[in-house]
Order: sequence, then structure tokens, then C-alpha cells
Amino acid sequence: MASLDFEPLTYGELKPERRPTLAQALVPVLGVIVFLGIGSGYLKLAPHGPLLWSIVLTGLVGYYWIGLSWDDLYDGIADSLLMGLQAILILFTIYALIATWVSSGTIPGLMYYGLSILTPEVFLPATAILAAVVAFSIGSSWTTAGTLGVAFIGIGSGLGIPEPMTAGAILSGAYAGDKQSPLSDTTNLAAAVTNTDLYDHIRAMRTGTALALGISVVLYALLGLRAGGAIPQGQVAEIQGALAGTYNLSPLVFLPLVVTFGLALYGYPALPSLVAGVFAGVFTTIAVQGVAFTAAWGVFLNGTAPETGTQLVNDLLAAGGIAGSAWTIAVVVAALSLGGLLEGIGVLAVLAHYLAQGVRSATGLVVSSGISAILVNLFSAQQYMAIVVPGMTLRNLYDEYDLESSDLSRAVEAAGTPTGALIPWHAGGVYMASVFGVSTMAYFPFYFFAFLSPLILFAMALTGHATTRKDAADAPTATSADD
Repeated sequence: MASLDFEPLTYGELKPERRPTLAQALVPVLGVIVFLGIGSGYLKLAPHGPLLWSIVLTGLVGYYWIGLSWDDLYDGIADSLLMGLQAILILFTIYALIATWVSSGTIPGLMYYGLSILTPEVFLPATAILAAVVAFSIGSSWTTAGTLGVAFIGIGSGLGIPEPMTAGAILSGAYAGDKQSPLSDTTNLAAAVTNTDLYDHIRAMRTGTALALGISVVLYALLGLRAGGAIPQGQVAEIQGALAGTYNLSPLVFLPLVVTFGLALYGYPALPSLVAGVFAGVFTTIAVQGVAFTAAWGVFLNGTAPETGTQLVNDLLAAGGIAGSAWTIAVVVAALSLGGLLEGIGVLAVLAHYLAQGVRSATGLVVSSGISAILVNLFSAQQYMAIVVPGMTLRNLYDEYDLESSDLSRAVEAAGTPTGALIPWHAGGVYMASVFGVSTMAYFPFYFFAFLSPLILFAMALTGHATTRKDAADAPTATSADD
């Protein structure tokens, strides 16, 4: 889990002489929007350049206009990178894991048997439900997406389902399950930074999560009906034949899956569970597929490019290994550095302060908390910051309005956790696009849960179901939206 030693700067903690004005805070924010909009959106550049432009602009504002030292700027970057270190390490490990699971036959085996069981009509809703169950069980949306999610992409392609639809269904299920799991790092983090009991936090999220996932599953079922009958003649048989002809698909190929999920279910964190999965993948590659020791570890580093005789299968199973992670890691490091600068020079604290100034009711406070989480996600590029910054900045306001802390924890996680994967330069968006081989903008319209989760939160707040008075904690009745 992310370190809780990090405490974001609050407006009151900023010294007056180094506190940005609202105009000063908006300059780097607008710069980020313009640079990423023009660079990535209009010029179609990779995000690395626009992110670097944004970092330089933010640093210049902090150094020359606000008067911070280089050490101040560097500390902001370092704090953000430290908080995002687990995400970076998981990215390295997932690239290796996918490559070793392809060479071991684990992912090919899941594809082979999945094509035998699933049909286009039920595939998308089944994918969302299975992803939710797995993510709830192991407490990690990233692990779910990087393991079973990769196999689901292959199965969906074989069934004629567009890959962006499959990616959206995986993400909807994975983030819904993650939000309800007591093993999830973001769930624990949201409870911790808002001083909320973990299970009170989970119970507070239950209704909204169930509604958002339920509506998503219905929408995927409707999409599946439209996709039915789209399988090219003989494609499933061709894919299964290519898989069976290239890999030994005995039950032993699922050993890496059992090891990884077994450790996660036992309570081990995501990173050591994934590392164990890499070792299990290499061992299975050697023992089951008959690959030499050095060649198996070569796959770990350089990836795999199978030659199955079917181009679709070759494309689906091509994996880059650790060496293939450089592009993705570079984006994540740049985005985290930018987020750290924005936090370190006080931009995020100033924006949160002025947003809080506009709060006039309990309902407005909950809605503002959710919006804050989304905005911090947008500019900090990591879901941990999206939970920590509004969670710690706004919690005193919940005391002033006599609201339960679980109202705040629910707001920051419902809006902050799932929406990160919608942002192309966000650590979550970069990660998901990378493991699926589907761009963020391609799966954006099919990732229903990311839209429904905050919208349902806002609807609950407006109807009084997301604001609970402390003196009514033992009563089932929620406060009125007008209170």
C-alpha cells in the first residue's frame, strides 16, 4: 500500500510569502491542459514531450514567480515518485509476468478453454462479473487486469468482440471489485486518510458500487447482443488449433495462475504475489513447454514473439518483457514528477481551498469532494494522490458540517479510484492501455463504471443518501439534501 507518511500541503500550512495566488495556481494548470491538448490531442505526439513541457512550465512558475528553491521543487518530485514507486515496480513486474505467462502456456491455455466456454452474447457481462469477483478476492484491479484481463482480451478477439469493449468490461469489473475489497490498497488508504473504520468505509460504498456495476453489466449484455454472430467462419477453431499446435496445454500451465492468486488470497501484497507469478511462469516454461533455462529467462527480459501460424494469435500473444516497459515507465515517471511539482508548489492546495470556499451545504461538500478527487487525478496522474489530497484537505470541513468521515472516504474513492484509468497520462491509464494493447481513448466510451461511480455518488448526495450526520450514525435515516 502507498505510504501514509506523506501528508499533502494544506492552504493553511503554506507560508504567505510562498503561497500561490489563484492566478498563479491556474497558470501551470492551464499550461498542462494546453500542452497535453495540443501536443497529444492535435499534434498526435506521445505524451512524453507535452508532459516535459508542463514540468518545465510548472518548475519555472514555482522558482521565478512563487520564489521556491530548487530543493523545494525537487522534494515535491521526490515525494510523488516515492508514493508512486509501487505502481512503477508493478509495471516492471507485469511486463515480465505477461511475457512469462505467454511462454509458459498460461495465457494461451486460458484463451483456448475460454473460447470453448464463452459465447459473444454472454462474454462481456461475464467478463465484468468475473473480473469483479477476482479483484474483490485478491484486492487488486491492476493484478486482475494484468493477468486475467490479458487473457480476456484474447478470448474476446477470438469471439469477434472489439478489444476496446472487452477492455472496458474488464476495467468496470476490476475497479468495482477492488473498491469493495478489504485487501485493496486504495480502499485501505481512503479509510486511513479520512480516519474512517475500514469496514464502515466499505459499507458506505456498497450501494453505489453495486448500482454502478449492475448498470454496467446490463449495458455490456446489450453490447453483447449486438456483437453476437460476428465471429468469422471457422475463426475459433483456427485460433484453438494454432494455440494447441504451439503450446503444451496440459493443466500444469495454470500453475502460475494458482501461485499468484493463491498468494494474493492468502494476504500477500500485489507486488510479491506478482513476482512469485513471474518465477512460476519461468518454471512452467521450462518444465512444461521444454524451453531451456537461459531462453526462459530471456523471455522474462526481452519478451516473446510466438509463431503459431495464425497472425491474429501472434499479435495477441506478442509481449515485450521488462525491456518493453521503457515507453510506459517513462510516461509514468514524467506524470508523477509533474503531479509532485503541482503539489509541492502549492497548486493543488490552493485549488482545493478555493473549491472548499464554494461549499454551502452538506450536499455541496460531498459533490466537491468527488470533483476534487477527479481534478487531482487529472493533474497528479496517480490515484493515491487523488485520495490523499482531498481526503486530508477536506476532512475538517466534514467535522464542521457534523458529517460522518465515511461520507468523505466514499466520495474520494468513488470518484478518485476508477476515473484514473480514463486519463491517458495517468499511471492507471498508461498501465491499462499498455497491458491491454488498447489506447485509453479507444476503451474510454466502454468503461462504464468510471462514469457511473461518480455520477451515482453525486445523485446520492443530491437525494440525501450520501450525507450522514454523526449524531444519526446509529439510525438508518440519511439527512436531507437541504440540510
